[in-house]
Amino acid sequence: MHYRHLFGPVNSRRLGRSLGVDLVPPKTCNYDCVYCECGKTTHATRERQEFIPTEEVQSELLHFLSSSPALDFITFAGSGEPTLFRGIGRVIRFLKDQFPAYRIAVITNGSLLADPAVRSDLLAADVVLPTFSTTINETFQAMHRPMPGTDPVAIHTGLLRFRQVYQGEIWLEVFIIPGLNTTDRELAGLRDAIRVISPDRVQLNTLDRPGTEDWVRPASPHELARIARALGFPETDPIESTCYEDFGSR
Repeated sequence: MHYRHLFGPVNSRRLGRSLGVDLVPPKTCNYDCVYCECGKTTHATRERQEFIPTEEVQSELLHFLSSSPALDFITFAGSGEPTLFRGIGRVIRFLKDQFPAYRIAVITNGSLLADPAVRSDLLAADVVLPTFSTTINETFQAMHRPMPGTDPVAIHTGLLRFRQVYQGEIWLEVFIIPGLNTTDRELAGLRDAIRVISPDRVQLNTLDRPGTEDWVRPASPHELARIARALGFPETDPIESTCYEDFGSR
């Protein structure tokens, strides 16, 4: 069977052996991040839609998982922001009903968590991995180039509301771009914001493959360690790039 909406399993730096579920057409997002390894956003939207039939995704998952493959996670990620897919909650609940042994993760930019419907859709997931990389709007706009009307205060508020109702684990991604969100002021703001969110884990991520803009470079292991100390959160994991040598030749 040819799968249109599944990819992998892949060996994820953060999630181990992961089967990817891609619910949006490339590249559909409400951000156009300078570091995105999927390329520039070609379909900018913040309107939730059922881009593909939900039943089609469920059928592919039923076929693939019927052989009981060894997986650490089934991960909603891929070509854009997965919570833009209006049927994501139905797919998650389908998986928990039909294949309860598998853990479900959702990688999200976190921007739609202010929407009660999105928060409800993600409640059945085992792990949600939202991104929160700065409290300073100027930096936020430079990193994520979001659609108008999005700012870090709104993102933080959505995360807090989700934390209040969600019983699973939140692994908060802080994406590090050296020289952009690595100053003392940036890290002090992040430290205070993370303490309020109270995630289960903080993951310091950095560029692993070429991003959208050539000037973006990965943080070194030394810098990731320094930032982890500055944030002062006990459960902080630096997720190091695996291909530093590739960037000098671009």
